[in-house]
Amino acid sequence: MQSVCVFCGSSKGKNPKFVEAAKLLGRYLAELNIKLIYGGGKIGLMGVLADSCMANGGHVIGVIPKFLSGKEIAHEGVTELIAVDSMHQRKLKMSELAEGFIALPGGYGTLEEFMEILTWVQLSLVTKPVGILNVDGFYDHLIHQFKTMAEQQLLKRSNLDFFVQADNVKDLLKQFEDLSIRLVKIRDKFIDT
Repeated sequence: MQSVCVFCGSSKGKNPKFVEAAKLLGRYLAELNIKLIYGGGKIGLMGVLADSCMANGGHVIGVIPKFLSGKEIAHEGVTELIAVDSMHQRKLKMSELAEGFIALPGGYGTLEEFMEILTWVQLSLVTKPVGILNVDGFYDHLIHQFKTMAEQQLLKRSNLDFFVQADNVKDLLKQFEDLSIRLVKIRDKFIDT
């Protein structure tokens, strides 16, 4: 894997483990020579992640809508900063550049980006691995909600296999290869039906 898109908060949150996880993820991606694709901000967990990756010799591509860039939150210190016209173009560009996706803790925007890419996987529009870095149980309730959706038959139980989750980045990335293979098989089956 040569590039990973990370969705995460534009604030740091109150749990110091979120900042530590962002720092570790940035460093680990740099050490593995995996390009970081992210939302282009210099604030919050986004800034921590990008700064850590850059400080460890990594390659960072930020994708930011022009209206946010104008509010002086764009991270001008990254390897490449791409300005787009809308949030929709941002998500599309990030999905084109990335070979996988990780959700760190975040708010509405993080959740929306994660859910959209997960929906694209469900529809076989994307066959790239998606993972949740479940720092200190932050996403436990969301994962439980997904299981509730399946139990209530609003989501196919097999759709729970469209993402992986771990509480540390090394375990998460180890699961990405197997998930990539499964998603291609699912896509091929989806196309054949």
